[in-house]
Amino acid sequence: MDTINRQWLLRERPVGMVGPEHFEQVESALPEPDLAAGQVLQKTLVLSFDPAMRGWLMDVPSYLPPVAIGEPMRASGVSQVVRSENPALPVGTLTQGLTGWQEYSIGDPAGLVPPAALPEGTPPNLALSVFGSTSLTAYFGLLDVGQPQPGETVLVSGAAGATGSVAAQIARIKGCQVVGIAGGEEKCNWLRDACKLHQVIDYKSEDLNRRLALVCPQGVDVFFDNVGGDTLEAALNHMNDFGRIALCGAISGYNDEQPRPGPRNLMLLTTRRLRMQGFIVLDYLQRSAEAIDALTGWVMDGEIAWREDVQEGFDNIPATLQRLFSGANTGKQLLKLADPA
Repeated sequence: MDTINRQWLLRERPVGMVGPEHFEQVESALPEPDLAAGQVLQKTLVLSFDPAMRGWLMDVPSYLPPVAIGEPMRASGVSQVVRSENPALPVGTLTQGLTGWQEYSIGDPAGLVPPAALPEGTPPNLALSVFGSTSLTAYFGLLDVGQPQPGETVLVSGAAGATGSVAAQIARIKGCQVVGIAGGEEKCNWLRDACKLHQVIDYKSEDLNRRLALVCPQGVDVFFDNVGGDTLEAALNHMNDFGRIALCGAISGYNDEQPRPGPRNLMLLTTRRLRMQGFIVLDYLQRSAEAIDALTGWVMDGEIAWREDVQEGFDNIPATLQRLFSGANTGKQLLKLADPA
């Protein structure tokens, strides 16, 4: 086993686009003292990258405390136990939780979720992609917050992303007419061909307001929003009375130096009696087995397509986060550090 632990620490808080310059790579010795009862020393195998990580870098109160200057960047991942003081997690066990940007971490029962609920033999990458938090976010955000009914029209922004693509396909499975918004011909073709969406809008080459009027002539009943900004404003124009809007994210503004003005048409929430609700997947973790059971069935039946963008190498970690905000990634963004022993 290695004796050195490499880490990426937060060096300064980004203003505008996050980049490698905001982090610092350091080396430290592995913790030698005995682990406390219930703890494990784990080696990071695969890291997950999510848009929410940009918010964790801001020094503002939120559902999780901000990452402190000089601390390892927070991130979820799959690891393998290499030393254990926990009989339920013997050496060799794969664990899932907040590992951070480091090659080794100490895990305790409160922060670890063994991927026992996943199908036997599931590779670590799948535990973070189609069976990971982004898919759980899609499941609960669409079904619990959006509450789509068969025959309704569901609109999804960021539809080619890890969360949006699963939300759109669940809506299709539930008997809805699904319209996806994505950027670029390649992503739009994937949504049509692999995800089987009924309509796709390329916001980079089409006027969003005009296209929504054409492809949603009866209006939109549920909007699952990952983008915010102008996209949210356009969608509001086409919502039906008593429509539901699930606010999952607002990636269009995460790297803005100054907050953008909000949608100018929020009065439509009143006149059309709309419900717009934000949500965090952490609120649903106690029901994760329900979501994974459903997702497993849909994946095995070929009802859900997914994609992974897997980068490699410890040195590439900060640049991999930046891929989320430049549009370079296709599908769930991961980075591989090692194979299971």
